[in-house]
Amino acid sequence: MATLLSSSPNYRGAGIHQYSKALLAHLPKESTSFDFHAFIMDRDFTPPEAVTVHRAKRLSSRPTSRILWEQTQVAWLSRRLKLQLLHGFAYALPLALKIPTVVTVHDLTFLHFPDAFPKSKQRYLSRITAESCRRSEMVIADSRATARDIEMYLQIPPEKINVIYPGVDTRYRLLPQEQVEAYRRQKNWPSRFLLMVGTLEPRKNHLGLLQAYAIYRKMAKHPIPLLIGGGKGWRFKQIFAKVHELHIEDYVHFLGFVPWEDLPWLYNAATLFIYPSRYEGFGFPVVEAMRCGVPVITSTVSSLPEVAGEAAVTIDPDDHDRLANAIWKITEVEPERMEFFRERGLKHAQRFHWAKTALQTARVYARVLNVSHV
Repeated sequence: MATLLSSSPNYRGAGIHQYSKALLAHLPKESTSFDFHAFIMDRDFTPPEAVTVHRAKRLSSRPTSRILWEQTQVAWLSRRLKLQLLHGFAYALPLALKIPTVVTVHDLTFLHFPDAFPKSKQRYLSRITAESCRRSEMVIADSRATARDIEMYLQIPPEKINVIYPGVDTRYRLLPQEQVEAYRRQKNWPSRFLLMVGTLEPRKNHLGLLQAYAIYRKMAKHPIPLLIGGGKGWRFKQIFAKVHELHIEDYVHFLGFVPWEDLPWLYNAATLFIYPSRYEGFGFPVVEAMRCGVPVITSTVSSLPEVAGEAAVTIDPDDHDRLANAIWKITEVEPERMEFFRERGLKHAQRFHWAKTALQTARVYARVLNVSHV
């Protein structure tokens, strides 16, 4: 059930869309023993021929329409098609369905940051996720950190939770330097720059990054500009206000939502990628940046140290002085660390690929169905 899959060229087509799209593409390749059906609402997405698509007749972007279709029509179609198992790709399952089910929980942002959601949506997500996890035979989590959250907040037994890391799209890779330089000039990006990519919202900790950046500028002999990519989320006005408060408006540039086709080029052109988020279920940008050969600084919280491993500098997101010092050292004092983390990141990021994710997911199906092969 991939009802949150969205081909729209905006932030809604980010993590969950990539997860849904990649699994639909790779599951048939990694698991030839199963026949696959997909329930989707996106009007533009075309899955592989090996997947039978069931698209909502009345396509609507309204959450209430999607929820109604999930809970009624998907359940009815599953019974009519005599499906043996249903996998909810994002948090929810049809609660009336009696066949075996699996549900993926990407994070519990709605519990950690309830103010980030309208009250009705926060209540719905809390209830549907908890109930879907309780009723399912298996739960898939994007990281060990998310698995711990599911166990702690939703009271799901640990033996029922499977940690399966997402993959990263192959478009995130090292690109020819000459082409990167030409693309950089075309986009008018600086020759050297710090980069952060993430929706403008409190959870991503832009305020902490800006505070650290202001400190860094006072430390460095040759400070470099900061580029921030990401669409406007909630409480974003305070981010722009902080830039003016710190008097760094000439050095911080907001790119807005970065189209998918630009992101690999942006990562490749960056000098250093900084991702000081306070909470992530996985943290795709960390691995995307590593695959593009840019050194990474990220946080010591939630899934980020787990995903980054020893291939990045990890810092308490509230320690602005230490973050500023790390930026200064890597870019100006100890440039050899730049190459060190670049090489480590490239190697580490190879752990995350969608074929592996799909194979491990198919093995969960096999366990639920009590079959010995996928």
